[in-house]
Amino acid sequence: MMDPSTIRSIVGIIGNVISFALFLSPIPTMRQIIKKKSVQQFEVYPYIATILNCVMWVIYGLPTVNPDHILVVTINGIGLGLQVVYVGIFLLYSTGWCLTRKKITFGLIFEAVFTVIVTMITFYVFHTTEKRTMFMGALCVAFNIIMYFSPLTVMKKVITTKSVKYMPFWLSLTNFLNGLCWTAYAFIHFDIWMVVPNGLGVFSGLIQLLLYWRYYKTTDWNDDSPVSPKEVELKMAEIV
Repeated sequence: MMDPSTIRSIVGIIGNVISFALFLSPIPTMRQIIKKKSVQQFEVYPYIATILNCVMWVIYGLPTVNPDHILVVTINGIGLGLQVVYVGIFLLYSTGWCLTRKKITFGLIFEAVFTVIVTMITFYVFHTTEKRTMFMGALCVAFNIIMYFSPLTVMKKVITTKSVKYMPFWLSLTNFLNGLCWTAYAFIHFDIWMVVPNGLGVFSGLIQLLLYWRYYKTTDWNDDSPVSPKEVELKMAEIV
């Protein structure tokens, strides 16, 4: 019979695979931007927000902050790299000194400054891993709770239109499984700072799946009414 540490590692690896799939979900959007040579109506905020979220979780998982969380560092390090590439594509295909480039520039400057401040507080104000874990954990939970409000626009649209056409089933299912996996990971070696955001992820994903089941039959799949891309993009920023 496997010991809890081994089970936790296996669950964490599965969580890495699912999270990696979620981090790759914007690829069709990026391909469309590259093909059109324009960012069109796509919103860059989710990707900028995900950069900061990944950075916070990378710091949280560092051995000098929270020992034995290397799997949290690996997946968020990969996610950080991918988000930088996505934001780079937005920069490349934005025309001139436009609003999108301003958003990216100011957003990245703010995140860089914020990261430096958080890092300095973490390592120079708090001198034990317990205190560092509490500080960074509280920050990560706060960010993730904010990010979990992002799918509400899509869910509201599903309820008002009685259509799930613009809420992809597989993305909702993957979000649910991702939250479930990381919640299990956090419970095996109890970590309240990971249980809370991922527990909310499970709840959010479950609601999306229930909405899909409820409104699938009432969906008009031939309805071509235009919808702003930022309304239909499910944000990935809550990935741990």
